[in-house]
Amino acid sequence: MAAPCPEDPSLERHFKGHRDAITSVDFSLNTKQLAMDSCLMVWHMKPQSRAYRFAGHKDAVTCVNFSPSGHLLASGSRDKTVRIWIPNVKGESTVFRAHTATVRSVHFCSDGQSLVTASDDKTVKVWSTHRQKFLFSLSQHINWVRCARFSPDGRLIVSASDDKTVKLWDKTSRECVHSYCEHGGFVTYVDFHPSGTCIAAASMDNTVKVWDVRTHRLLQHYQLHSAAVNALSFHPSGNYLLTASSDSTLKILDLMEGRLLYTLHGHQGPATTVAFSRTGEYFASGGSDEQVMVWKSNFDVVDYREVIKVHRPPAPLATSGNLPEVDFPVPPGGGRSQESVQSQLQEPISMPQTLTSTLEHIVGQLDVLTQTVSILEQRLTLTEDKLKQCLENQQLIMQRTTP
Repeated sequence: MAAPCPEDPSLERHFKGHRDAITSVDFSLNTKQLAMDSCLMVWHMKPQSRAYRFAGHKDAVTCVNFSPSGHLLASGSRDKTVRIWIPNVKGESTVFRAHTATVRSVHFCSDGQSLVTASDDKTVKVWSTHRQKFLFSLSQHINWVRCARFSPDGRLIVSASDDKTVKLWDKTSRECVHSYCEHGGFVTYVDFHPSGTCIAAASMDNTVKVWDVRTHRLLQHYQLHSAAVNALSFHPSGNYLLTASSDSTLKILDLMEGRLLYTLHGHQGPATTVAFSRTGEYFASGGSDEQVMVWKSNFDVVDYREVIKVHRPPAPLATSGNLPEVDFPVPPGGGRSQESVQSQLQEPISMPQTLTSTLEHIVGQLDVLTQTVSILEQRLTLTEDKLKQCLENQQLIMQRTTP
């Protein structure tokens, strides 16, 4: 039986009440709350519910992020501080004297134990959320750092800067693993693919680029917007990427097929931020028009496993994060008022059950191999540390015995 075709995204809700441009939005875990910056408001998705307006920052709020559990909410501000809030009617918060300039980005690690922040002081900092303690700083950027994000497994950090680079950091060694220098303008936003194997970055050069973090190869290049790309968000399935641009549009990209799916119009001015909900059922967008819009995705109504099995062979692409390589320039004569590029998918061809089972088995074996290699790497690191300690002890003994 053929899988149903996806539908077009639809505008679900429209929030007003801010007095300045929206530069950050985020959903809580259960999609019942939506946080947005400017003056830090938390809206309930349920109609007729009151919004919470949290007071504490002494200047405009620039970024927000819910913890994975949804029990905490982090915010960064032009007042150079970071606050950790309990998102309820009381709005209690703890303040971190975080940076020496505007804080541009806050992001919780997947375990909720750490928080990474980025600032105009050119640094990325990592904090312990429960101990409320500064841990370490990463400081190789030579201009403002716009964004910093943890990888899904918490081992890596990626940062984007006005020095036109994207930097990949190892959290344990605190070293820069690689610098991606392909953008021709300030890099405004960066995030990890849900698989953790790829990163996508948005830039003021109007482009979006996707790299493999293992080989550091450029996998995909999209030049679809006619102005700066301000933000992006991966769908939880990893199959779609949502972008927001100063050309006032949102675009939804099909990463598996390397093509534009939709262009959405709604904001009366630059679209400054976007975020998918944790389930991917909804996404939110904010703009310089001081409005926040919540959209129902609709295009992901097909069960993800069926998409992997039926519509997009081979299966490992969707689960391993190995995206096809594509270079997508601006189409000639682009800019239609309301377009849905190739939105009607062709009738999928069913795959034999035996082939599907074989592919799933291969993917499972690859996961086991990946975990095994990871464990071996950890053991090797421990062995190296022990060997280093032995050599140091031997040197101390020799120094003491030498007359």
